[in-house]
Amino acid sequence: MATDKVSLRKGFDRAREVHPVGITGRESPTDVIERMFPAYVGRQERTAFELMRRSSQDDVCTFLAMSGAMTPAGLHQSCIIPLVERGLVDCITTTGANLYHDAHRVIGHRVREIDPNGGDLSYRLARIIRIHDLGFREETLLETDKLFSALLLSPDYQRKMTTTELHWLLGRDVAQLEDAHGIKSPSLLATAYRYGVPIFVGAVQDGSIFLNIVKLRRLYGSDFKLEIDVNDDVFEMGAMQHHCLGTLGKKMAIWILGGGVPKSYALQGGRLLDQILGVPTRGFDFDVQLCVDPVDSGSLSSCPAGEGHTWDEVSAESVQSGSTYVHCDVTAVFPWLTYALLSDARVHRKPRRLYDAREIAVANLQREIVKRKKKLLETVKFGLPKKASKKTAKRKAKKKRAASPARR
Repeated sequence: MATDKVSLRKGFDRAREVHPVGITGRESPTDVIERMFPAYVGRQERTAFELMRRSSQDDVCTFLAMSGAMTPAGLHQSCIIPLVERGLVDCITTTGANLYHDAHRVIGHRVREIDPNGGDLSYRLARIIRIHDLGFREETLLETDKLFSALLLSPDYQRKMTTTELHWLLGRDVAQLEDAHGIKSPSLLATAYRYGVPIFVGAVQDGSIFLNIVKLRRLYGSDFKLEIDVNDDVFEMGAMQHHCLGTLGKKMAIWILGGGVPKSYALQGGRLLDQILGVPTRGFDFDVQLCVDPVDSGSLSSCPAGEGHTWDEVSAESVQSGSTYVHCDVTAVFPWLTYALLSDARVHRKPRRLYDAREIAVANLQREIVKRKKKLLETVKFGLPKKASKKTAKRKAKKKRAASPARR
C-alpha cells in the first residue's frame, strides 16, 4: 500500500505549485496571466492564453469562429481586427448578424449603452432597437438595409457564389466606402478583404443581409441573379482545411468565441473530408473555446474537444494537450487574452491570405475526390425497397379494396 501511494504521488509532486506573488502594477500582461491566474476559470483562461500563444508562435493556420452579437459590442474593433492585422487569424466563420451590425458605424450611426431593464415597451415606442444592454435607433437598421441593397444590386453580384465570395465583394465595396469617407475605424468586412481572410457564414439565410437578398429577388425577379451556393460553400470550407494541412503542411488551430453554427461550420470540415469524402485528415490541433454554456448537456455550443475528436474534427494532440474550454462571457475575457497576446512583439506573422488560395484549394480537393471516385461510388449504394410501378400499385390497391368488408 505504501509503495502504491508513493508511485501515485509522483505525478502529483511534479505538478505546478499554486503560489502567486503579490501584484505590484509593474508586471507585463504575460507575467500577470501566467502567474496570477492559478485556479478555476482563471486557470482555464491561463491555459487558453498559453495555447493561443503556442499556435501563434508556431505558424499555425488559425480559424476563428465567432457567434452572438459581438460587433455591436465592438469586440471586432478591440480584438478581432488587431489579431487579423498581426496575421494571427487566417479564416473566419461567423453569423450574418455580426457582419450586418458592423456596417452601422460605417454609415455614421451610433451604438450606445442602454439599461437592459429600461422597458422594452418604452424602447419600442421610442423606436430604439435593443441588444441586451446596447441600443440604436430604428433608422440605423433601415439605412443599413439601403446600403446592402444598393451594393447587392451591383453587376458583380449577379451570379451564383459562396459566402466567402459574397463577403469578399462586400468587403471590397465597404473598404472603398471607408476610404472615400476617411473612416479611421475599419469594419471587419473591409479588414478581412484587405488582409485576404475568407469569411464563411454557415447559416447565411439567418441574418439581415440575406433578408435584403430576399427582398431584391421579389422586387426584380429573375433580373436579380445573386444566389448562395451552399453546396460549394461547404466544400470550400473542407478545401481550406485540406489546403492548410496538406498543401501548406501546417497545423491548425480553432479559437471559438461562443458556439452555435459558426463553431459547427468550422469543425465539420474535418467530418466532410474524412467521413464523407474519404480524404484523410486529423482536424484541428489546438482548440480554444470561450463560452458561457456549461459542458453538461451534450449541446452543440458546449461539446468539448474530445467529443469532436470522435468525429475527426480535432486531433488526438488537441484532446491530450491542445484544448481548453473557458467557462465565461467572451466579452469579459477575450479582450484580456488579446491584450496579453499582442503585448508580445514576437507574436507577429505575415498575413497568409487564404482567400487568394481558395480556387487552388478547391481544385486540389476535387482531384482527391477524382482519385477516390471508385470507392466513393460504393457509398451511394443502399438496399432500399424497390418501388412498384404505377400499374402494379393500381392492381394492389384494387385487390385491397375488393378484400375489404363492404361499407355499411
